[in-house]
Amino acid sequence: MEKTLQEIAQLIGGDVAGDGTTKISGLSNIPLARAGDLTFAVPPHIDEAKTCAASAVLIPLDTNDFPKPAVKVQDPRAAFAKLLELFTPKLEIPVGISPKAHIGKDVKISDNVTIMPFAVVDDGAEIHSGAIIYPHVYIGQHVTIGADTVIYSSATVREFCKVGKRCVIHSSAVIGSDGFGFTTKDGVHTKVPQVGNVIIEDDVEIGAHVGIDRAAMGSTIIGHGTKIDNLVHIAHNCKIGANCLIVAQTGISGSTTVGDNVTFGGQVGTVGHIHIGGNSVYAARSGISKSMPEGFFGAGFPIQSHADWLKQQAMIKKVPELLERIRQLERQIDKLNNAE
Repeated sequence: MEKTLQEIAQLIGGDVAGDGTTKISGLSNIPLARAGDLTFAVPPHIDEAKTCAASAVLIPLDTNDFPKPAVKVQDPRAAFAKLLELFTPKLEIPVGISPKAHIGKDVKISDNVTIMPFAVVDDGAEIHSGAIIYPHVYIGQHVTIGADTVIYSSATVREFCKVGKRCVIHSSAVIGSDGFGFTTKDGVHTKVPQVGNVIIEDDVEIGAHVGIDRAAMGSTIIGHGTKIDNLVHIAHNCKIGANCLIVAQTGISGSTTVGDNVTFGGQVGTVGHIHIGGNSVYAARSGISKSMPEGFFGAGFPIQSHADWLKQQAMIKKVPELLERIRQLERQIDKLNNAE
């Protein structure tokens, strides 16, 4: 595919700066860009983009004195993502049910569904229009899969769980695994039956090797628009709000409720049975051990404000210097004492 810079500007609602006839045949990041490529730049990478090999650059509206042909847009990153869809060839996936797939009894499958070889759709499941089920996926009994949802190879959606519309579930994710519930008597752990389900609302993306446990009773809920990275664990009876971002290796303990628009950095951990207020951000490796308010920016363990955590880290770096000063003072005191 080849388009002029002017054509690209029209597609993304941007303003051309420089030669609008510049031909663009590919997209790339700044270090790998070559002639014919379009890249994007946001601070602090604007200067780096000025000298890169790309033929043109997407830049923020307030960028001045840029030496290359460019398209100025409000959000270069979002505009670039839109162009990636245009320039990336779509996979050709034929609609239909492979004869090598297993379809159980009383399964309801709408039109335009794709079920690939060796997928298993168990009894009583319901697959809505436009869904794509890759090989070796297991769809459990009485599961509902919403329209235009894509489930990649080796993912499992267990019995009675519900997945909304336009969701993406990546390889080896497990939706509806048993919650970690046991009673202990005389040193023996006895399993508590986990009889609830998981409800995944619309437009949720779930990364590879994610485990979302079914509720002991009721539902574990993932709110609409939430995006979950690889290797995340969400325990039983959690309720995650809408439009949250949960980064890799985060673990959210049972019966935790999370408000809307919360971001968890990598390796965040929580205790169970707490409420985490919406519109909040938790830095990587935060340990959340109590309920948290709305609009909080937290870090560290135990959790504290990000500003306080930064001050604490700065002070920790000074500890070796302070210890050496204390040793010097102790030596001086010893000399004074010996002189007496």
